[in-house]
Amino acid sequence: MSNRVTVSAVLLGTCLFAAGLVQAKDKRVWSPLETDGIHDPDAPGLELLQWPDEALRAMLPDHPGIGNQVDWLRATSAGQLRPVDALYEVTRVRQRDKDIVMGRTGEMAMVRFPHGSHSREMDCDNCHDQFFVAKAGANHANMFSILAGENCGRCHGAVAFPLTECRRCHTDERGGGTVPGVQAGQGRQYDPVVTR
Repeated sequence: MSNRVTVSAVLLGTCLFAAGLVQAKDKRVWSPLETDGIHDPDAPGLELLQWPDEALRAMLPDHPGIGNQVDWLRATSAGQLRPVDALYEVTRVRQRDKDIVMGRTGEMAMVRFPHGSHSREMDCDNCHDQFFVAKAGANHANMFSILAGENCGRCHGAVAFPLTECRRCHTDERGGGTVPGVQAGQGRQYDPVVTR
């Protein structure tokens, strides 16, 4: 009898979770500011800072234990964040939804750069033309330069998701009908590991 009850409880829990009626336990943990290895524990203003757990817990989760553990794109799409696109009313904010597929990736899947998700949070001037030439095929980024903090590495690994998440960028398999260059429309988005 107890085996049937246990199996029934597991099946019921699985069905409720799949239906979205039961939420998965949030496994994200942030270190206190005093011990995170980034902040000076003796800084006089440390107690004025908002703790990461308090600031980030309500945001849609990403990988526990990696980076800041927030899926910023989903949080923005869900309305949890409303990035300010300009400080002054006279600023002309540009957005672009075309993707760039980069094919010079050796044996790895090709890289799809989604302009749409980037330009929803930043103006083009943040990257063009100081880090990237605004022309498909004119940029010669590689993993060595990115890991050294150049090109995509200016943000990724610092304020954006870490460079150890290879499949977030290397998304387009060779022979799948995609060719390098400018692509119409918003490209494939990375599916987060943790969902709600």
